[in-house]
Amino acid sequence: MAYTVSLVMVLVTSQQDQRRPVDAIVVLGAAQYNGRPSPVLRARLDHARSLYADGAAPLVIVSGGVGRGDTISEAAVGRRYLVSHGIPADAVIAQAEGRTTMASMNAVAAWLQPRGLRRVLLVSDPFHMFRLRLEARRTALEAYTSPTESSPISANPVLELRYLLAEGFKVPVAWVRSW
Repeated sequence: MAYTVSLVMVLVTSQQDQRRPVDAIVVLGAAQYNGRPSPVLRARLDHARSLYADGAAPLVIVSGGVGRGDTISEAAVGRRYLVSHGIPADAVIAQAEGRTTMASMNAVAAWLQPRGLRRVLLVSDPFHMFRLRLEARRTALEAYTSPTESSPISANPVLELRYLLAEGFKVPVAWVRSW
């Protein structure tokens, strides 16, 4: 029963775009290859660029640590990509501490809160949105979600279904942590 409820919440939330003016756009990390964003990360970064250009926030925070075998963090790659695509360097913050969603949200909250910032627009793949909201609540951030519309994961129905089904198992753990 809990799995079914989780899966329904994942599916419903994956279809909601809550874009609005906030303090910061937060991009959740994904793989990078030798300093180049993977197609999944690039889709997230491009979505954040669009939100920034539309005036959703004056700041973009890119998260994601150094993966096994890598020498550079997902956050550093994302920052470099955004700056090279026209976002001012002082408007892009790299938070490279996290290798999991929970750790990334901890690092983002730890950077934002001392600066009096708490309203965020979270950018990731659609399947990830509900769990992100839970993790943001756990860190006392006021979070809204804006799923990327161009992820290669979403373009592949079989792959997307696998990610959605996996989220159904991850959500109850995040739910317990968020209370």
